[in-house]
Amino acid sequence: MKRFTLPTALFLLLASGTALAHPGHDGGLVAGLTHPYTGLDHLLAMVAVGLWSAQQPAKDALWKIPLAFVSVMAVGAFMGMTGLPLPQVENGIVASVVFLGLLVAFSLRLHTGVGMALVAAFALFHGYAHGAEAPRDSLAAFATGFVLATASLHGLGVALGWYTHRRAEVILRVGGAGVALAGAWLALN
Repeated sequence: MKRFTLPTALFLLLASGTALAHPGHDGGLVAGLTHPYTGLDHLLAMVAVGLWSAQQPAKDALWKIPLAFVSVMAVGAFMGMTGLPLPQVENGIVASVVFLGLLVAFSLRLHTGVGMALVAAFALFHGYAHGAEAPRDSLAAFATGFVLATASLHGLGVALGWYTHRRAEVILRVGGAGVALAGAWLALN
């Protein structure tokens, strides 16, 4: 596993699609599973949640912070699917990439509950974007797919963060700075 972690993450980053591209989606589970992997903004934010969770001193942060994200993302998706208004969705998504990257870069350690609240705020925007563009003929399958894909990206981030945090914190922090810079680049494009 050690040899596949970093190359896999780099592949996913390089293979991701255009940032902030949230076009309509074809239906089904497969579309939901692939969507979080095909937008650089989503991909970076999801992995960063896992990375930052691994930096936290409380062991339960490894699962509570990602779970908070996924749970509130589902609420945001429901809001988007039903047409409830949420202003500044794209700006919230870009802000999440920058902010989550900075959390990793500065290795900011917070109480787990505070960390959960922070990621939940950003999750609302990510979920809303997924839900607003979900295909209406297969909402449940699409939602199931993007929830599972998001959880897998969080898991990738946790694994990378846990492994790197215990061996070379500087690499993890430089990676966080890279995420923040990518978020700044997304904001300019």
